[in-house]
Amino acid sequence: MIETSVGPFTPERRMLIDGKLVEAASGKLFDNINPATEEVLGSVADAGHEDMAQAVTAARRAFDETDWSTDHAFRRRCLEQLQEALESEREQMRAELVAEAGTPVAMTRLQLDSPLEDALRWPAGYIEQFPWERQLPDGNAFGVASKRKVVKEPQGVVGAIIPWNYPFEVTVNKLGPILATGNTVVVKPAPDTPWNATRLGRLIAEHTDIPAGVVNIVPSSDHLVGEALTLDPRVDLISFTGSTVTGKRIMEKGAATLKRVFLELGGKSAMIVCDDADLAQVLPAAGAVCSHAGQGCALQTRVLLPRSRYAEGVAILKSVMENIPYGDPTDPDNIQGPQVSAKQRDRVLAYIHKGVDEGAELVLGGRRPPHLGKGYFIEPTLFVDVDNSMTIAREEIFGPVLTVIAYDDDEDAIRIANDSSYGLSGGVFSASPERAMAIAHRIRTGSISVNGGMWYGADGPYGGYKTSGIGRQNGVEGFETYLETKLVGYIG
Repeated sequence: MIETSVGPFTPERRMLIDGKLVEAASGKLFDNINPATEEVLGSVADAGHEDMAQAVTAARRAFDETDWSTDHAFRRRCLEQLQEALESEREQMRAELVAEAGTPVAMTRLQLDSPLEDALRWPAGYIEQFPWERQLPDGNAFGVASKRKVVKEPQGVVGAIIPWNYPFEVTVNKLGPILATGNTVVVKPAPDTPWNATRLGRLIAEHTDIPAGVVNIVPSSDHLVGEALTLDPRVDLISFTGSTVTGKRIMEKGAATLKRVFLELGGKSAMIVCDDADLAQVLPAAGAVCSHAGQGCALQTRVLLPRSRYAEGVAILKSVMENIPYGDPTDPDNIQGPQVSAKQRDRVLAYIHKGVDEGAELVLGGRRPPHLGKGYFIEPTLFVDVDNSMTIAREEIFGPVLTVIAYDDDEDAIRIANDSSYGLSGGVFSASPERAMAIAHRIRTGSISVNGGMWYGADGPYGGYKTSGIGRQNGVEGFETYLETKLVGYIG
């Protein structure tokens, strides 16, 4: 058992393949590192290609040879069992996420509590509401009088590839609709955050009636083991959340088998602050860029301020960023913890140096905190006088870095917000709800917040335009992502 100031937890180092908790066939393990202390928390099974192949075999057999794909009531019961099992170990999962992901305990409401509310409950309940069959008007094509119907069927075997930033939240929001629609799945968790996934595997094996092979959890330190899912013809669909670069590679590698894909990728979201907004009330929300060390794809990392109020806005933002509570993630007062790894910390620092080199003004931060000798921390960082053509305005940094850009009028703000290869999320703030909504409708993103409104929920379709992804997760649209459509013509 591992003790933290948040609470104790007992990690599961085995993986779930074909209904059994097993070690890697090679016997190899890899270390799980605490990013706040740089200490080894423990180890986990290090799967190889043999293990992944066995998992795919199990998932394929479970789909092809059992009634999992057709028994709606059974699937709902299994999801309800998993919900109950997860709730029974909620506090152990909280401590585990703080330890392995470095997420501040204050942020576990988003990492853990919010998805536990409805990520499984909503799709489980929607099984009975969804129109699995739809009758069409009778047809007479080619002189043959026929009845016709549309039937929705599961895709088959899904490869779910999970990122490290919100590992449990993403995993459970994939599993809910994947299982509710009758698919089987092989989950490949990120090597930086494996334990929340292996815990999930143990709970499935020990506390649910989910048949062997329906869910498989395969952790590995080797990214090519996960890539095997995109190459295997027995896998019907890849559900991936992560970087745009990796998403493009998945599409490329899956092209040989015309693999179906759901891709939720990167973002460079703009926060448009109109000239009639109450800056003192609105701009503190920009500090959310530091939540979980800025490691969130939908965070509003570009603040667009009107030139007429630019100096006023910058002064407020400087005060906001100066007062971000950061450091030890087990401290409930902190909203910013460490970057997940030394590699990610160095990547963010390289972007900061690039911003300085390209002429942006570094007002605050930009360094490793001198008072934190251990851990992969970066100071809350503020750049002003940023041009939208600069690298720090165009590429996803995934760190606690805020860029501030001036605009002339609403048309200019819309142009700048849309001048991005990404289109994931964003925000608009105005004293006039009608003005804010009119702007929001013209922003090319998959989700957007108006005057601080929250769009998140298991019933809400989430995804992006442009290079921010393909398809939607959650909601009716996300449910249908995991379904195929069959058209049946029949007589009698």
